Amino acid sequence: MKISTRKYTGLVILTALLGMPLTHAVANEKVDEIQEVVSDSWITSKVKSEFLSNTHISGLDIHVETVDGVVSLTGAVTTDAERELAISKAEAIKGVHGVAADGLKVGR
Repeated sequence: MKISTRKYTGLVILTALLGMPLTHAVANEKVDEIQEVVSDSWITSKVKSEFLSNTHISGLDIHVETVDGVVSLTGAVTTDAERELAISKAEAIKGVHGVAADGLKVGR
């Protein structure tokens, strides 16, 4: 009971801060938006962590951004193999719907 009360209280506070009426449809929409942002942030963190822990990927040279489950990779890598490895590692993360790597260039 306490968990659902906390969720409801948080939702009431969120809608009050946003100046929106608390209706079921609006509440569900806001919760979905918040979950999506959290999911995108989680995916970005997970991809970046994967890059930084892999000795074959220049994790510090690759910028990662996620929007609606699509990961965008930008920056520079040293080889085509490193570029392909970065793309495949990003695609393997749970929740990733696609990877856009047009901005990930080979050569420094």
